[in-house]
Amino acid sequence: MTLFLLPEASLAINIHVICAIPALLLGPIALFRKRRDRLHKTVGYVWITAMVGLSVSGLFIESFMSFLGFFGPIHLLSIVTLAGLAAAIWQIRTGDVAGHRRRMCEVWFGAMGLAGTFTLVPGRIMSTRLLGEDNPLGWALIAAALLGLAYLAHYAIPTAPRRA
Repeated sequence: MTLFLLPEASLAINIHVICAIPALLLGPIALFRKRRDRLHKTVGYVWITAMVGLSVSGLFIESFMSFLGFFGPIHLLSIVTLAGLAAAIWQIRTGDVAGHRRRMCEVWFGAMGLAGTFTLVPGRIMSTRLLGEDNPLGWALIAAALLGLAYLAHYAIPTAPRRA
C-alpha cells in the first residue's frame, strides 16, 4: 500500500489531497456546532493545520491557467486563505469572537467550497479520478455546487453588525 492517494501525481498534489480530506470534513464540525467547547477548539486546531498544509502545498502545484511561470489565479486563493486564517487567529486572540466566526466561515466556504468545486473541471486529476476522462458532467456538478454554496453561504456566514 502506498501513502500517496494519487501515485501518478506530484508530491505537492498528494500532500494537497491528504490535507484537503480533514479540512473538508472537520470544517463543518468546528464551524456549525452550537457549543464552543474543547472539541470545537481541538477540531479547530487540526482544521487550521490542515488548511495551512493545503494552502502551502497549493503554492507548489502548477496552475492550469498559468500567467507567471507556474503561478496562476488559484495560487492567489492560497495566499488569501493563509491571510484569512492569520486574521481569524488574531481576531479570536483579541476577543473578536463574531469576527473570528465570520472569517472562519469565509475561509471554509472560499477555500473548500469554491476552490474544491473547481477540482471537478473536466481534465483535472480529481475530476478524471471521480468522473472519468473529460466527462462534461463535471461542468454540471460545478454549476450545482456553486448554486448550493451560494445558498449555504447566504444562510451560514454570519453577517457583520451594522454600525450606526
